[in-house]
Amino acid sequence: MNAFLLAAAAGVLATVALGLVRVVRGPACTDRVMAAQLLGTGGLGALLLYGVATRTSAALDVALLLAVLTPFATVALYRGVVSGDDDDPPGGAGA
Repeated sequence: MNAFLLAAAAGVLATVALGLVRVVRGPACTDRVMAAQLLGTGGLGALLLYGVATRTSAALDVALLLAVLTPFATVALYRGVVSGDDDDPPGGAGA
């Protein structure tokens, strides 16, 4: 059972790695924000699977901390991307 949980955690981490590519190269702001949310959620899931598989309470504590901080990081990323968004035409929407 532990091997299965560790393999599932590795699969989730692989998905998170693909999401990281979308954060860096995402064609639109929404793609980047959704991928950032995937990073937090996937990291949380991987930590929970790892913590249960290895019976490590520290991993569960870090997962709880990540669950609390992920929404704040997503909002900060959204604000940073929106303020520097290159998808908008020069001069704003009215130009």
